[in-house]
Amino acid sequence: MGLLQNMLLIIVSAVFAVVSAAACSDGECRLLDECSSDGDCMSGLYCFSCPEGFSGSRCVRSKVTDQFKLLNNSLPFNKYGFLTTHNSFAIDDGVPRLTFTNQEDDITQQLNNGVRALMLDTYDFKGDVWLCHSFKGKCYDYTAFGPALDTLKEIEAFLSANPSEIVTLILEDYVESPNGLRKVFTDADLMKYWFPVSSMPQNSQDWPLVSDIVAKNQRLIVFTSKMSKQETEGIAYQWNFMVENQYGNGGMNAGSCSNRGESTPLNDKSKALILMNYFPTVPIKQIACQHNSDDLINMLHTCYGAAGNRWANFVAVDFYKRSEGGGAFQAVDTLNGELLCGCDDVHACVPGSTSGACIPP
Repeated sequence: MGLLQNMLLIIVSAVFAVVSAAACSDGECRLLDECSSDGDCMSGLYCFSCPEGFSGSRCVRSKVTDQFKLLNNSLPFNKYGFLTTHNSFAIDDGVPRLTFTNQEDDITQQLNNGVRALMLDTYDFKGDVWLCHSFKGKCYDYTAFGPALDTLKEIEAFLSANPSEIVTLILEDYVESPNGLRKVFTDADLMKYWFPVSSMPQNSQDWPLVSDIVAKNQRLIVFTSKMSKQETEGIAYQWNFMVENQYGNGGMNAGSCSNRGESTPLNDKSKALILMNYFPTVPIKQIACQHNSDDLINMLHTCYGAAGNRWANFVAVDFYKRSEGGGAFQAVDTLNGELLCGCDDVHACVPGSTSGACIPP
């Protein structure tokens, strides 16, 4: 995309944000320090109220249900669902840039709230590897978010502090410097957690058990969009192991779920992992709550059918905490419920649970 086109898109998005501020039923919500005394917020929820001119209040979730603590980690990695943030690094931090932002929390906050897969765009820039949201494979000062090393160090700190957690990185990779990507992972002290390509399954086989991945401390799973790096740097080529639906507006048509160009068809069962994108081409935080609510849940079911009756393992969204209810967190609960016991909420999988009408098989 040309610079002029990029600028025009940003201007259009800003105008659209103004006219769409009330797209949710009671407008854009503001975070309160505490829930109201008569509120019905449960543990792990944030309480929001509406700006002047709107009525009502609501509580929305702030964290993912930990399926491993709720149930177990004794199944293959591909039998679980994980919350994924699109452009995890493109954080609305107040720094002016000529590009979009897709998230509000920093990487550490995302991980602490249960995000377990991060989508990062890596570029050569200033003699190093940077995270950038740019165009034509080039990073610029006005599209750069920061050195990749800083973000990778946050991930290392999280893995070090949480020895039973697994983090997946999905890289849109524009790094051309030989071994540049491998070097930045080494410099961040992440190679000690590296899940090797040789242990990744081929031809519809299941992944190793989560419990075994944790026991071996191979808790960082990394995919690159650059095919050659699987051979040259030992970084798994994403579409050798995963299918992915269309991203952007093309992936948000109700009742339709097709693969992106680089991916094989979604019903290709030789790939054990499924990534479902659900975010617009132009991210607008004021209407993310609408996208991350019923529409997202509906697309889970659409993509299930398109993938040959297989539920997604990763669900990628913008502004992951914005919703009109359970949001992306509830979507992941739905995935894990369906994957683990055939119910639409993982809480129904707990022995003796009375959650909903579903009786686990």
